[in-house]
Amino acid sequence: MTALILDLKQRGLLEETLIVWGGEFGRTPMQENRNGSKMPFKGRDHHTECFSIWMAGGGIKGGVTHGETDEIGYSTVSGKVTPHDVHATILNQLGFDHEEMTYQFQGRPFRLTDVSGEVISSVVG
Repeated sequence: MTALILDLKQRGLLEETLIVWGGEFGRTPMQENRNGSKMPFKGRDHHTECFSIWMAGGGIKGGVTHGETDEIGYSTVSGKVTPHDVHATILNQLGFDHEEMTYQFQGRPFRLTDVSGEVISSVVG
């Protein structure tokens, strides 16, 4: 990712290219124990409260961290956002108003951010 960012910056393309790097949704910080599970291993469950992504270029402020979890990464203690907020922010940086951008499904208009979503202004430059 460093090479990609440096290459875009060197070519003068970083400000017009939005990079969003995220993985799977958050994971719980402890091992799950499912009784009766036929799984040969024990893993970590999905965790919808805490997740990490990073964005660069495309008008995103550099060096900004938004949000914080408790000491074990289980609960959000500040700056909580939702996936809809992340999507609203991405759409905003691409020049779209997430509240206006809709698609038709079964005769009804739907927003890409459902009925919520706020641009995360602290990360927008």
